Formats: sequence, structure tokens, C-alpha cells
Amino acid sequence: MSELKYNILGKSKFEVSKLSFGSLTISPLQKNMPVNEGAKLIVEAYEKGVNILDTANLYENYPHIKEALKSIKREKFHIITKDYCYDEKTAKLSLEKALKELDTDYIDGFLLHEQESEHTIRGHYKALEYLFKMKEKGYIKSLGISTHFVQGVKGAIKYSDILDIIHPIVNISGIGINDGDINQMLNAIKLAKEKNFGIYAMKPLGGGRHISDYEKALDFVLNISELDSIAIGMQNSLELEMNILKFNDLEISLDLRNKLTKNKRRLNIASWCTGCQKCIKRCKQNALYIEDNKAKVDMDKCVLCGYCMKECEDFCIKII
Repeated sequence: MSELKYNILGKSKFEVSKLSFGSLTISPLQKNMPVNEGAKLIVEAYEKGVNILDTANLYENYPHIKEALKSIKREKFHIITKDYCYDEKTAKLSLEKALKELDTDYIDGFLLHEQESEHTIRGHYKALEYLFKMKEKGYIKSLGISTHFVQGVKGAIKYSDILDIIHPIVNISGIGINDGDINQMLNAIKLAKEKNFGIYAMKPLGGGRHISDYEKALDFVLNISELDSIAIGMQNSLELEMNILKFNDLEISLDLRNKLTKNKRRLNIASWCTGCQKCIKRCKQNALYIEDNKAKVDMDKCVLCGYCMKECEDFCIKII
């Protein structure tokens, strides 16, 4: 099998594989894989050329990554994490947690999670100031934001003196973009690329919605020249194999396509839901609603982020 394509991730100067390992899927928010099993899949991806991994404090999968690092050359593997830091204290706690639980001396990229606009970034600027100091000391190699907003991308551009990376949502239908459509998002990304930002995309399959149109959906994102890397959530060797083949522009057998289609995931809400609405308040996609005093999901809007699961005290929300 030929090697994956690699790009330079903007101002960070990292040489990263076009395919990024989206680790949300192995976390307690989704499949909740045992540490050894999740680590094995990360190592398998690394051995096949995937050298960038996306995670977050929220995902609670640092132990999986730590275990994987025992079999990986750290300097050749780029770990990017993110969190909802808003001041020096929260940024300090988050960074220290990542360094300790990953058992690493540095983080390749630290992103402010789910930034909506320049105003959100400004409101979290105390956190950025602290993180920038830690970057100067070598504990962080690059800084950035993740966003589901066109204005989030445009806001990051205004902080190009301190930010290096943008992690936007990009897919063929624009599902999950909260303030515009896919064309508006691509125009904003183009502006960011002109400022030499490193850009790696999320949700290319629309949170699983586009699995039935897998190749068409990935052809769309793979043809966007501004994207240095594309993070795809993977839960097993089958999904990894499919993505490696696709990113290498190699033929995918009908058998593999059929297996992937059968592997389609969905959000499931158990019958014991009390209708407390905490999950609804958390969902920025407006995919959840109340019917007959129970939470229901509109899968046309859901991007399978799993963030609603953290809000459910009765553990009745799962991605299956």
C-alpha cells in the first residue's frame, strides 16, 4: 500500500498526514473502548502512516493515547487537544492534566474548544495569554481554536498574531455549521489559509450522516486544497482500512463498502429518560427535543458529537 499524503500544518510547520485520527469515537462519549483496545487502534493507524491525532479534555481518552505512545515515536506523532478554558486558572489546570495524563513533555497543539466568533475568543483571552506563555516555554507547540461557526474561523484570523491552527467543521452538506452554509465556511477557510493558518477539518462524514455516500463525501473534502488534514473518527480496523484506501486513492471493494454502510452509528436515548432537558440545553445543533416528556433526537441535525451524554445524570444517552 502506498504512503499517505502529507502536508505542512501552516505556521506550526508540522508535517502531518492528510488523514487525522479523530479519537472521539473511541472515548466514553462514544464506543467507550477499553484502554488497550483503543491504544492498539491508534498504534495501527500510526504504523499505516497516520501521524496526527485529535482529542479533547472532554473526551476522557488520554489513557488510551498514553498507552499508545509506548509504541510510538513521540517526536513523529502530533497530538492536538482542546478545552473550554476561559482564564488562566482553567487553562493551567487543563494543560497540566493533559501533560500528566498523556505522560508527555509537550502538547503539539492546544485549541480553545467550540469558539463561536472573535467575541468568544476575546472573552477567553486570559486563557490564551497563559497558553501563549506556555508555548514560549515549550510546553505547547502551537495554539488554535475549534469551531462550528463561520464567524469562528473569521474571528481566529483577527488573532493571527497568537493563533496557528483552526479546526473547523467541513462536510459536503454543511451539517453542523451553526451560522451559515458550506460555501460560506469554505470562503472563510480560504481567507485563513491566506494568513498561513494550519487547517484540519472535522466531521467530513457529517457525524455519520454521509456514510451511505462515503466516497462522494470524502471526495468533496479531499478536493479542498486549503485543508492540511482531515480528522475522521474511527472505531475499528475496518474503518481505518477504508480510510487509508480512500486517502491513498485506491480502490475500495464492494464488500468493504457494504460493511461500512452497515456500521452506521446513531444516537440512542433509553426509555428511562426523565425529560430533564439538560441534554437539549447542551446541544448546539438543536437536534434534541422533548416529546411525551422524553428527549428525542432528530438524526438529520445530530452530528454524533456525544457532548449531550455528559449532561445526562441517568446515563440514558449512548451512541450505538
